[in-house]
Amino acid sequence: MHLADVTLFFAPHSGGVKRYLLAKHRFLAAQAGVRHSLLVPGARAAQVAPGIFELPAPAVASGYRIPARPWLWRRKLCALKPDIIEVGDPYHLAWFALGAAERIGAATVAFAHSDMPRMLACRFGNAVGKAADLYLRRLYSRFDLVMAPSQLIANRLRAAGHAHVAVQPLGVDGDCFHPARRDANLRAELGLPASTRLLVFAGRMAREKQIPLLLDTFAKLGAPYHLLLIGGAGRARLSHNVSVLPYEQDSTHLARMVASADAFVHAGVHETFGLVVVEAMACGRPVIGLRAGAVAELIDDSVGALADPQNPAALAETIAALYERDLDALGRAARARIERHYTWHSAFTRQLARYARLQHRLPVADLDLEPADAQA
Repeated sequence: MHLADVTLFFAPHSGGVKRYLLAKHRFLAAQAGVRHSLLVPGARAAQVAPGIFELPAPAVASGYRIPARPWLWRRKLCALKPDIIEVGDPYHLAWFALGAAERIGAATVAFAHSDMPRMLACRFGNAVGKAADLYLRRLYSRFDLVMAPSQLIANRLRAAGHAHVAVQPLGVDGDCFHPARRDANLRAELGLPASTRLLVFAGRMAREKQIPLLLDTFAKLGAPYHLLLIGGAGRARLSHNVSVLPYEQDSTHLARMVASADAFVHAGVHETFGLVVVEAMACGRPVIGLRAGAVAELIDDSVGALADPQNPAALAETIAALYERDLDALGRAARARIERHYTWHSAFTRQLARYARLQHRLPVADLDLEPADAQA
């Protein structure tokens, strides 16, 4: 089987999609009879690693690149002749990938990593969101399978009229993101007292992550609570109890900081899965999130807590209440949940079985998670 992945979401500071694709590339390289090609934007055409190809695309904001000559991607796909083409974003490359698949007879998969209609509706109004829904219905109807990283996104796709939808959760490298990364020296490195109640968020400082809500929350909490934001443009102290560190490309360094905090806090409401959440849980840390988006599928009272959205006071109360519980016990439960359900090995093993069925034109969309795989 030869699988090719195509995406625009691949940049020096990009997050979940890039980690998913690189983890997938490593997994598939170890599978007998499987070949994986990864096509991503770059400054010029080059093979940067075995099976990883950069194709020329001009740079735009935040290090991302947008192909100006997408037919080059179609040509490359036709030359590679994969059995299955997976597209990781719903933009113009998706149409050229479909054209390549039609020429070479490849099966097609769209992975709905983002919830484009809702993001556009929040920024530009409901009319734009509805137009995006119509666009996605037209695009995804051309694919043999649409993968959704959470039940929330699968339900939204089905409600919008999409057929052939399967839930395909993401995963985590449980060896890298591990409780053993915990380091008691982190507070001293940050110039904080040992008694500091340290919480961490890691991710892009993008609008949908709702960083202002976190800042308002910690302004209400005050000392001894301290928020560490990982993913900024540089190192800074935003206030007496908020510190910022730059984006961390080294996963082991990121795991050390996450594991060394008391808990992970996430204020986003538009997550389609929540990869940073499972990474924090794998580090043995409880997680505080909001009752919105797919993050709420990952968290319950046994591994953390959920707060009402758009309410700094409610989030502050939830954080304070967490410290009345056994943080280490919550962290152990979080780690156990990851080991049961959210390792990359289990995610990709399930995904590979879907690809095999798709290659032989067998039904795939009905292979959602078995009840035993659902959240405990």
